[in-house]
Amino acid sequence: MRYLVVSDIHSNWEALEAVLAASQGAYDEVLCCGDLVGYGADPNRVVDWARQSVNVVVRGNHDRACAGIEDLEWFNPVARTATVWTQNELNEDNREYVRLLPKGPLFVEGFQLMHGSPLDEDEYLMNPDEATEAFAYLETSIAFFGHTHVQGGFEWRQRNVRNLAKLARNYDGISTFDLNPNAAYLINPGSVGQPRDGDARASFVLYDSDAPYLNFHRVAYNLETAQRKIVSAGLPDFLAHRLAVGR
Repeated sequence: MRYLVVSDIHSNWEALEAVLAASQGAYDEVLCCGDLVGYGADPNRVVDWARQSVNVVVRGNHDRACAGIEDLEWFNPVARTATVWTQNELNEDNREYVRLLPKGPLFVEGFQLMHGSPLDEDEYLMNPDEATEAFAYLETSIAFFGHTHVQGGFEWRQRNVRNLAKLARNYDGISTFDLNPNAAYLINPGSVGQPRDGDARASFVLYDSDAPYLNFHRVAYNLETAQRKIVSAGLPDFLAHRLAVGR
């Protein structure tokens, strides 16, 4: 089975549209590691797409917050403002869909899907030390996660964990990564709608469960339109500016 794996779309329709165009015909099912909404200006459009087209979605922290089931106490002022705006913007059906998204990890054809880590859906896996503990709780040899907005992930082999982020930060749009059958992997497809690894292009992964490799992808999108929508919606200008720098 061929999968398009995405995460952290954050209501950025222009970025999602570019991902779908770039991956057209290359997948059978779509999986999402959470955070459909928050930050961006098109929450209903993104959720409409997810309801129609995504086979499995795990909830993210912004999904919980925008559905009204998460306390905003731990959100910074910008994220809190965007969350309240999204809560008011989502129509009733879409709000209910987001509210009912399942908590990860979920099992999909021999691998796992989660937002943060297998221990805590809100945990940020940023370095090998944090990933080492997470590997101890994996129940499959490969798992996909999001939350950090950093494309790459981690490989566990012979009790050593290495960071894959540098392997993923290519500038030709595609980076093929070989999967070792004697290793385990935590793979982050990166963020579709708000990358934070210094590359402003939208991120995604194409994974064939029958192949010994996967492909990390980056694709440019209509950044100016996404920025203009954010400003026009009355959302904080910072959310528009950060898209251009990938931070």
